[in-house]
Amino acid sequence: MRPWLHGLALVAVLLGFAVSFVLLGQVIGTTSPWLVLLLMFYFLGLAKVAEPLFVLRMPAALRPLRRWEREGHVYRRLGVVGFGRLLRRTPLRYLNSAVYLDRARRHPGQVRHRAESAEASHFWVAVLFMPYVVFAALGGMWSVAAWCLLAQVLVNVYPILHLRHVRGRLDRIIGRMDAAQTMKPFE
Repeated sequence: MRPWLHGLALVAVLLGFAVSFVLLGQVIGTTSPWLVLLLMFYFLGLAKVAEPLFVLRMPAALRPLRRWEREGHVYRRLGVVGFGRLLRRTPLRYLNSAVYLDRARRHPGQVRHRAESAEASHFWVAVLFMPYVVFAALGGMWSVAAWCLLAQVLVNVYPILHLRHVRGRLDRIIGRMDAAQTMKPFE
């Protein structure tokens, strides 16, 4: 699709989200935690629609995978691998099917790029959502803060951990592909 069509789609989605946000704010009130939660999902949706035009990036210090992340033992203990199975085996897979290798033989490098983009989207929405959690806690709204923190873990933290685990696996696949490519005799 042409860039101007992607831009038009982004503007249309942005306008649709803005109108629904204003209308819902009139119904449930602009201070409702549900509205803040909705903003979190809006951000993720907008980041996905904007991906052909603009890709979010993780901060440079957080982008490289650590050794313990590549090994995966910590991720297994935290249930991240099980979380990934849940995502793959349910309709949740279709929220971002571009981060999975498929039978269409999508190149692992492309999938890795999409996983990095999705990871960054979840990271930045987590950063933007956290001040509301702190605000709710400081305001004595403990149940709101607790529920928002739970949403933060399920919607952002575990997807980030899962995507980092996926990147580590993809790095190994890409490394094996590169090694096999260099081992081929010249024709």
